[in-house]
Amino acid sequence: MLLILSIILSLFSLSFILSCNNFTILAQQDLPTTKFRDLVIDLGNGIKTNAQLTIPAVGNGPFPGVLLITGSGAEDMNASAIFIHIDNATGKKIYPPTPFFQIAKYLSDRGFATLRYDKRGIGENHTIVDSNVWGNMTINDLVQDGNKALAVLMKQPEVDPNRITVLGHSEGTVISPRIAIDNPDKVKNIVLIGAAAQNISEIIDFQLVKLPLLYSKQVLDKNHNGLLSVQEASEDLTFQSFIGGNLSLILTQENLKNDTIKPEYNPNNDTYINIETELKPVLIKLAKSYPFPLPSSIPSSESSEKCTSLEGCQMWYNSVVAFEPNLNTISKVPSDTSILIVNGENDTQTPVEGAMLLQQKLTEVNHPDHILITYPNLGHEFYPSSQWKSQHGPIQQYVLADLYAWLESHNGFTPLTTSSSSSYYTSNTTKINK
Repeated sequence: MLLILSIILSLFSLSFILSCNNFTILAQQDLPTTKFRDLVIDLGNGIKTNAQLTIPAVGNGPFPGVLLITGSGAEDMNASAIFIHIDNATGKKIYPPTPFFQIAKYLSDRGFATLRYDKRGIGENHTIVDSNVWGNMTINDLVQDGNKALAVLMKQPEVDPNRITVLGHSEGTVISPRIAIDNPDKVKNIVLIGAAAQNISEIIDFQLVKLPLLYSKQVLDKNHNGLLSVQEASEDLTFQSFIGGNLSLILTQENLKNDTIKPEYNPNNDTYINIETELKPVLIKLAKSYPFPLPSSIPSSESSEKCTSLEGCQMWYNSVVAFEPNLNTISKVPSDTSILIVNGENDTQTPVEGAMLLQQKLTEVNHPDHILITYPNLGHEFYPSSQWKSQHGPIQQYVLADLYAWLESHNGFTPLTTSSSSSYYTSNTTKINK
């Protein structure tokens, strides 16, 4: 009897120990793996912006540093795009895995210090806090802001100034090479994700003219007769996302005359227009009116000081049009600066062909260390997307793993032995002299 009781007590004790260990393991999941420090960057001329340094929770460094440069539009340091919400019950802010927050945490979890900052005139969650600063911003201002942020990153005691990477997304891929050119002895690597290669006017033409025309012909023109149903196009959410509104409303505001719609195109009390001769001119006009596409509540004649367009203002757009295309700039990056280019193959904002052109240019000029990785079925934010629309969502983990693997190999940690750390996809990888 005593033996049985002893066995029961032993099993109970073992169960308790295992339970306690389980609780301990669960509790350890809440251990912080990163620390952060809020900063304010002085951009000059009385303009300041908020920033945040993220570093590993363990160790004093110095850690290799990564500066993050956001894309176009009213982007905050996390590239939030109105993703932050308020919990009605607690009043606390809810941060979903926004792109730059994801990248910063992923890299700092693994030994990097990262610095990200709000674009000038912009505050948290995609809001304009100074319309005067925002309205008068140019692309050259953004380059100089990046240079100042780089200087701030390099001065942090936890950061190794000899191991600095500048990472840009979308518009940031135009700025990052310029920062490397301006700081040839400071920038060791640049990373271009969702890379822009051509002038913005050509990119806008792709987004607002070529892509919707292709969609019209391949998807909406079911009879393959070159005609488009205005009603069907106006009800198609993908097509509406291309043109920024309802096609019927846009055609009305564009004063499309009834005599241009031929009677034979209206057999079912529906309005049909010719894709090439009637729709295309309207799309071209919309593209020319960017960043104030019609219909718009903000006339392009409005002063820069009053501009509240989240897409960008006329002064910014004019400066970007006059800016040297990235396809030319990339060849001027110092030869001892390593370059990683990453693109989704279904990117509808900066198409993958642009990334390929950048890689071709680097090959042409014999840049000694560059690599291109493309991802099937991923869009501009490296989230699963169709060929017609880049969806919003968290960056896929295998993309982050590949980014880390490349950075790790280029900061003296370990050699890069594989083109991908994931077995769940196939990447098209080009490596030159690596």
